[in-house]
Amino acid sequence: MSETPQLPAVSREWHIVSRPVGWPKAEDFALVEAEVRQPGEGEVLVRNKYVSVDPYMRGRMSDAKSYVAPFELGKVMQGGAVGEVIASNAEGIEAGDHILHFFGWREYAVVDAKQAVKVDPEAAPLSTYLGVLGMTGLTAYAGLLRTASFKEGDSVFVSGAAGAVGSQVGQIAKLKGASRVIGSAGSDEKVKLLVEEYGFDAAFNYKNGPVSEQLREAAPDGVDVYFDNVGGDHLEAAIGSLNQGGRIAVCGMISVYNSTEPVPGPKNLARLIATRGRIEGFLVSDHYDMQQQFVQEVGPWVRSGELKYRETVVEGIENNLEAFFGVLRGDNIGKMIVKL
Repeated sequence: MSETPQLPAVSREWHIVSRPVGWPKAEDFALVEAEVRQPGEGEVLVRNKYVSVDPYMRGRMSDAKSYVAPFELGKVMQGGAVGEVIASNAEGIEAGDHILHFFGWREYAVVDAKQAVKVDPEAAPLSTYLGVLGMTGLTAYAGLLRTASFKEGDSVFVSGAAGAVGSQVGQIAKLKGASRVIGSAGSDEKVKLLVEEYGFDAAFNYKNGPVSEQLREAAPDGVDVYFDNVGGDHLEAAIGSLNQGGRIAVCGMISVYNSTEPVPGPKNLARLIATRGRIEGFLVSDHYDMQQQFVQEVGPWVRSGELKYRETVVEGIENNLEAFFGVLRGDNIGKMIVKL
C-alpha cells in the first residue's frame, strides 16, 4: 500500500444541472471545482489521463426509466476513464499503477479498488482501454458473435460504421470470414475510410439518398446480419434486405436519442415473418464473461495491425462537454476520447 500527502487541493468536474429536452445545451451542465480527499480504506486516488464520452450517456441525462440509473442533478457525471494512481489505501494497487474505472468527467477520482481494473500501458496505449480493447471493443465483439450469432460466410451490414463500435464490428466480421461487409456513414470522407482503411467491401453515405436503395445496391444478395447503431430508416432498410434466418443486433439508435416526439417504427416489420428474421437488443454489461476471450483474440489483431482503429482526441477537461456534443453530431472518426 502507498499514500502520498502531496495531493492537489481541488479537481475540476462536470455536473449536470438540468435535464436536457431534445438536444443537450451547454446551460444544462456546469464545470465546477471539488475538494480532493485522501483515499479511505480499500480506495485509491487516481489522476485521470483519458476520459470517454459515448452516445449512451445521452440516455442517462434523462430521468426516464431505463437500464441504468440517470445522472443525478447537481452531481458529477460518470463515464469510462483510465488514469494513474497517485495514492493508494488498497491491497494490490500501488501508486504509479494505471487503472481503468468508471469515474470520468473529472480530473481526479477516489475509486473503490473493487471497481478498478489494472491495465498495462506497455501492452497497449492507455487510450485503447477506453476503445478498441475496452468496453467499445467488447460491445462490437459480443454483439456480433453472440447476439447476432455471426458465422463464417455471413453478409454483414453495419450502420454508424465509422464510429468506434461500428468500425470494429466490420473488421472483426472480415477477420472471421464474412462473405461481404457493408457500412453506412455520414460523410464521403468516412465512406472512403471504411473501404480503404478498414477493409469494408462496400460503404455508402446515408445523406446521399434513401438508405434502402443504397443498401440494395451495396448488398444485391441481401444481408444475413445487421448491426444497428442508428435505428430509424437504417433499421427499416436492413429488414427490407434481410435474408432467410437473418439476425439484427440492436446496439444503439442514435437517430432517435434527441427526439422530443415518439418516433415511428419500421413499416416493414411483417417481413420478419417471411424471413424468420430475429431482432435482439443487447447491453455490453451482460457479456463481461466474454472479456478474457475478447482480449485474447482481439489484442493480437490490434498489435499486429490487422485490426485498425482511429481515435478522435479532444484536449482538456474544459472541452469534455463539447466532445460529447461532437459524438451526438457524428463529428468523431473512431472513438471520441478526452485527454486530460
